[in-house]
Amino acid sequence: MAATTHTVTNQVPPLVGYDVFAADRALSEAVERHIEPDVLPAAREELSTLGQSAGSAQAQEWGAQANEHPPVLRTHDRYGHRIDEVEFHPSWHRLLGHAVAAGLTDAWGRPAGHVRRAAGFLVWTQAEAGHGCPLSMTHAAVPALRTDPVLAAEWEPKLTSYVYEEGLRPAREKAGVLFGMGMTEKQGGTDVRSNTTRAEPLSGEGEYLLTGHKWFCSAPMSDGFLVLAQAPGGLTCFLVPRVLPDGTRNVFAIQRLKDKLGNKSNASSEVEFDGTWARRVGEEGRGVRTIIEMVAATRLDCVVGSAALMRQAVAQAIHHATYRSAFGGLLIDKPLMRNVLADLALESEAATVLAMRLASAYDTDTEEERAFLRIAVPAAKYWVTKRCTPVVGEALECLGGNGYVEESGMPRLLREAPLNSIWEGSGNVQALDVLRALQREPQALDAFLREVGKARGADHRLDAAIKDLLTELADLEGIEARARCLVERMALVLQGSLLVRWAPPEVSDAFCASRLGGDWGTAFGTLPHSLDLASVVNRARPVAE
Repeated sequence: MAATTHTVTNQVPPLVGYDVFAADRALSEAVERHIEPDVLPAAREELSTLGQSAGSAQAQEWGAQANEHPPVLRTHDRYGHRIDEVEFHPSWHRLLGHAVAAGLTDAWGRPAGHVRRAAGFLVWTQAEAGHGCPLSMTHAAVPALRTDPVLAAEWEPKLTSYVYEEGLRPAREKAGVLFGMGMTEKQGGTDVRSNTTRAEPLSGEGEYLLTGHKWFCSAPMSDGFLVLAQAPGGLTCFLVPRVLPDGTRNVFAIQRLKDKLGNKSNASSEVEFDGTWARRVGEEGRGVRTIIEMVAATRLDCVVGSAALMRQAVAQAIHHATYRSAFGGLLIDKPLMRNVLADLALESEAATVLAMRLASAYDTDTEEERAFLRIAVPAAKYWVTKRCTPVVGEALECLGGNGYVEESGMPRLLREAPLNSIWEGSGNVQALDVLRALQREPQALDAFLREVGKARGADHRLDAAIKDLLTELADLEGIEARARCLVERMALVLQGSLLVRWAPPEVSDAFCASRLGGDWGTAFGTLPHSLDLASVVNRARPVAE
């Protein structure tokens, strides 16, 4: 066989050895915009350091290994003792350790904490998305625990720690802990008020024994869990530690691990409680109200996580097109491919800008911003997470057959893409949540409209979309059946307003022409040819200029 048949040409070098943060202009500009000048230098430095780690060959290898070697359930030890432990590949622990050390569970107590953490989460989970689950739940447990000052004082310093310690030991012996959550049961997922897990009071103040089954309990090797159960006073929130203060294991029988479409590195389990010791969090009968702040924070992470998946997919597609030649030239210079890449880049930037705006509202924490988040979080969760799968699928296609091969990393992104739209309430749940806010909290709609109104007069297509939205909001007839259309329009108008105010003209022009002005087809790559698509693509290239 001729040696020339082994010559490799026109293959794209791996996208590796780059700063994921600095190469993302939409993200780095959002950080500049939302962080005060006195905090900004430190934030930029920490995010750039994390970005270099995320773009390294080592982190990419950790991500691949954690997914190639998924967690394994060990219900018993060699002697027959029940242990209920899940074994993870060492790369999983390395990913988690790096993330915790970077402050990805610490947002609530440092300056610009939510923007810094959201940006870091968006950067680091591009290396591997599965371990974002325990990071998210640990971060989100803080506001729920703050309803009980004693519990908060005990647990919050360890939840926000920068030290990751694997293994099950009493929390007091660990420098840092992770938390999980258990709400859904087999007879009803989202309908948590139908939960049948029972909580029987003990003589100790706030102490109970739980009996029941949780259908989805992610990250079962966490140190503690916030769960819902039926107490004598109604549905109540509880803290369930894996290890009791005396060092004995709490009753936490892991029945099996879920065999999921994606998210393979992360363990999602079914758990049985049978006389499981728990501490009450908040008042009896107010479980949903107590845990809802945790749910809201994890929903924001669903938005951020989807933005991360989109950004990585688009970065890979543009990188491929930058180096791959076809029909006499580079793919990136072909008008039709440029249209596809620009369209994908618009979706990615819109998701990033919206996610970071929501994070900044948590940092500001005024009555106005809290009202804004009441509508903006479920609307963003609905729309951004739904856009993730088609974006990743189209980006994969940009690599052709190479993208369909596991070694490219694109199949893992595609399997992960639907996740955030399902977890923490699927699309209908988010749409109905927006409707509840519209009907019960007029201040939330006022705050939302003031936000989108900040860009009025800057683009005629945005102005027309706002006008149409106001017409829709004025007509409540049959609103539940058309809730998805309404929430989609709200999310698009909000994204358009943010891009008109903050993105370069070529980006906002293309977004408003296509998403708001209707000059768009039904697939990516159908933007008006008269737009400055080359500038849109160049802005999204994963190389810091």
